[in-house]
Amino acid sequence: MSARLDVFALPGAGKVIKQFSALGRAVVESSLPAVTRELVSLRVSQINGCAVCIDMHTKEATAAGESSVRLHLVAAWREATVFTEAERAALELAEQGTRIADGAGGVPGEVWERAAKHYDEEQLAALVTLIGFMNTANRLNVMLEQPAGDYQAGQFK
Repeated sequence: MSARLDVFALPGAGKVIKQFSALGRAVVESSLPAVTRELVSLRVSQINGCAVCIDMHTKEATAAGESSVRLHLVAAWREATVFTEAERAALELAEQGTRIADGAGGVPGEVWERAAKHYDEEQLAALVTLIGFMNTANRLNVMLEQPAGDYQAGQFK
């Protein structure tokens, strides 16, 4: 399987993708904990069915020392006892921010308040940006049918 389009090979599209990627790097450089970034990225990608991002973020989390048990339980985090309250709040915000169309009215106030209990304003801004970034990346990759399985941890650093 190969992607429908190699956007990096196109001058105009490649320029846009490079700028978009810079946004992702800014989130990585934020004070949002790395483990939170990877768990949120993985959950958003699971919801959106983005295989290449699931591959990427599972491998990045593993390389950073994340356990296979926690990675396997991200899809069912509500019933899992292995996540901190802060991680649970971030995962809930990620789901609500990804499923905006499913819940008329956007992200409920209580979901935001749970996240705000654990993250400062800079971290909340990074978390919201990450959720939006991942949703966009997932949609681009799904539309282009980016194949999964070959990603190597650290490949885009």
